[in-house]
Amino acid sequence: MILSCKDIHASYGQSQILFGVDLDVSQGELIALLGVNGAGKSTLLRTICGLMRPSQGQIHYLGSPIHGNQPESIAKLGISMVPGGQGVFPTLSVEDNLRIAQWQIRKSLTDKKARLDYALTVFPALSNRYKQLAGNLSGGEQQMLALAQSLITAPKLLLIDELSLGLAPIVVGSLIQVVRSVNEYGTTVILVEQSLNLALELCNRAIFMEKGTVRFDGPSFELKHRPDLLRSVFLDSKPSSTKDLSYSSEPYGVAPLANNTSGGSNGSSRRFVLETRNISIRFGAILALQDINFILHDGEIMSIIGANGAGKTTLFDIISGFLKPDSGRVILNSKNVTRWSPARRALFGLGRSFQDALLFSSLTVEETIKIALDRHLLSKDPISLSFGFPQARFSERESTEKCSWLMSITGLENFGNKFLSELSTGTRRMVDLACSLAHDPNVLLLDEPAAGIAQKETEALGPLIRRIRDEVGTSILIIEHDIPLIRAISDRVMALELGQVLTTGTTDEVTSDPRVVASYLGAELSAINRSGEVSL
Repeated sequence: MILSCKDIHASYGQSQILFGVDLDVSQGELIALLGVNGAGKSTLLRTICGLMRPSQGQIHYLGSPIHGNQPESIAKLGISMVPGGQGVFPTLSVEDNLRIAQWQIRKSLTDKKARLDYALTVFPALSNRYKQLAGNLSGGEQQMLALAQSLITAPKLLLIDELSLGLAPIVVGSLIQVVRSVNEYGTTVILVEQSLNLALELCNRAIFMEKGTVRFDGPSFELKHRPDLLRSVFLDSKPSSTKDLSYSSEPYGVAPLANNTSGGSNGSSRRFVLETRNISIRFGAILALQDINFILHDGEIMSIIGANGAGKTTLFDIISGFLKPDSGRVILNSKNVTRWSPARRALFGLGRSFQDALLFSSLTVEETIKIALDRHLLSKDPISLSFGFPQARFSERESTEKCSWLMSITGLENFGNKFLSELSTGTRRMVDLACSLAHDPNVLLLDEPAAGIAQKETEALGPLIRRIRDEVGTSILIIEHDIPLIRAISDRVMALELGQVLTTGTTDEVTSDPRVVASYLGAELSAINRSGEVSL
């Protein structure tokens, strides 16, 4: 037995997350830790590695108690954790991040170099970014860097929170092989993963948590025979009606464009709401984007795919005004907004969500959404609000009603009084989406909305995005790695590679393009089909 957790209770302030969790892990096991967002999976990993102290219970590692130890002393024992998102030092270079990861190594410089070379061999993309700041990497590249840091320590027990978070299918496919190889060489692995397909492809044992307790612990294949758990965690793979999410090449309720260009008979009849013309930008010697041209039509959902570092988020940063292009123009609602500030673009109808939900952790969900609704308040005078003047009361009532509607449409009704610091990654993403919708955008940029949320929520995300398009009346440009989700919602897909447009077309045309398969999708089906029908 390498790890034993007995009757573990843990809390964030007054909110208890874990309720009497028992977990025994044998040497050399590869375990999938599953459950919906907020089930306590990440909290359990944080408790094991010492970042949280259990309020009750005991944790033994190789027979010795560790539940009172500091995180650094636990790390020295051979336990390493890869956090889900924000696992690197953004103001340091990739090189410095990897050197910091060597703090435990007390051996020769040759051994340090060998481990560093191994990490860069596993993640060659980091070699090309070696001198760059980690904060300038794409979300997927930052996840690679966090994994590389853990591999450098050669841990006995490796805890991975969200293996596939923000990563392209071809990278996830290679990571599956890396984790298998590490496990075969004797490292015990506990993997938190939101994709059931991916987790069951990789792991032989599955543990399912719900509301801070363990509901299932056994062989992975037995989960298929537990429909009560599958329905509570993941949507039924066979929709009961045509209104349910269908993982076909044609999105429900959307007529794909017959022509991708403005000159087509169908395309020419639709108004352009967003256009980029010859967008290019460099970061030092690296050409991040080169001559990017595309058009987003009114009422259209368009997806952008590409390998990590292809330039997808950089393109979003330029469109939303956080970066200025070296050349080219951004046209929003028929206006050249290339030199406009992000705030001015937001007022002009542009909304955006981010890979990392940049929210107020000390506020509740309701308070955060109401702050996003501030621009719509008719009365902002604190004296009027204090004395309850009619216009102030009316303004507050409208804000409360709009906040309730936004929480309803994003599934946050039960989280209104929860602090952001208490929420899971997926739930914070829904709050971020609600805040983006609070501005009433007619163009909405969604940067990997499915990253970090459970497969159930991913499969429900398709109808939600279509509902937003229909009810809010917004055109949507989305970056996503979940191919079934892209197939379900997209009118068109644009593939990027090394900062250039590789191809544009329908989902079937793009995903069957040999260049896209070679550079982005790969051959690992569980990595490509992260959601959708369970494959065991």
